[in-house]
Amino acid sequence: MIKIKDLKKTYNGRPALYNINMDIDKGEIIGLFGANGAGKTTLMKCLLGFVRYDGEITLDGERITNKNIGRISFATSEHSFFPNLSAADHMAFYKAHFPTFRKERFSALMEFFSLPMTTPLRFMSTGQKNQFEVILALSQGAEYILMDEPFAGNDIFNREDFYKVLLGILEPDETILLSTHLIDEVENFITRAVILKDHKIAADVNASDLEDEGKGLVSFIKETYSYQPGRVMNALDRLNGQDKEGGR
Repeated sequence: MIKIKDLKKTYNGRPALYNINMDIDKGEIIGLFGANGAGKTTLMKCLLGFVRYDGEITLDGERITNKNIGRISFATSEHSFFPNLSAADHMAFYKAHFPTFRKERFSALMEFFSLPMTTPLRFMSTGQKNQFEVILALSQGAEYILMDEPFAGNDIFNREDFYKVLLGILEPDETILLSTHLIDEVENFITRAVILKDHKIAADVNASDLEDEGKGLVSFIKETYSYQPGRVMNALDRLNGQDKEGGR
């Protein structure tokens, strides 16, 4: 289990995360949602030790260090691979550094996405690079797989097929923490939703509980954010009124 206790993070004195308390159990598929700037990416960077923070993050009761960081993998649309290396080079590198590397899963996913093994990553399209980033994260052999907007640049057909494949290959002790704005696409994929608002956890709910209450995930998030459906029309009325006044 990953346990987050009283986590706080500031940038130049401005809050990015405040008083985050959260447990991540094995086998969960957690959707991490929130507006831009809510703290989703910062939370993942804290989990990985990429940034300093106040509070405590432990993995099975121990701080996350170089000794156990291999139990966590990360897929980001900012990319973490070596652009001048090929997929085959990455496979050799990961096999050498991660004893739990899943070669068969790596090969199967490369074939599924029809990605080349010998082409340097810098020559791939943005969508292909993002697919490869996810493949690496899933093949590392980690128990906790963090994904930050991993499907950027991929068409809807690739995304839908990938959700199905992911559900088919995940083992009971593998955990996904997924940050995405594609809420309606992952609604039937996640087991739990954590919503960040104003740098805090505004809601943490099991997907099954939402289903029992007859609530959709999108509507629940809008409710959590006190979304005003008339805001667009009000803005257009103001803008159109200003345009008319300016044209006089």
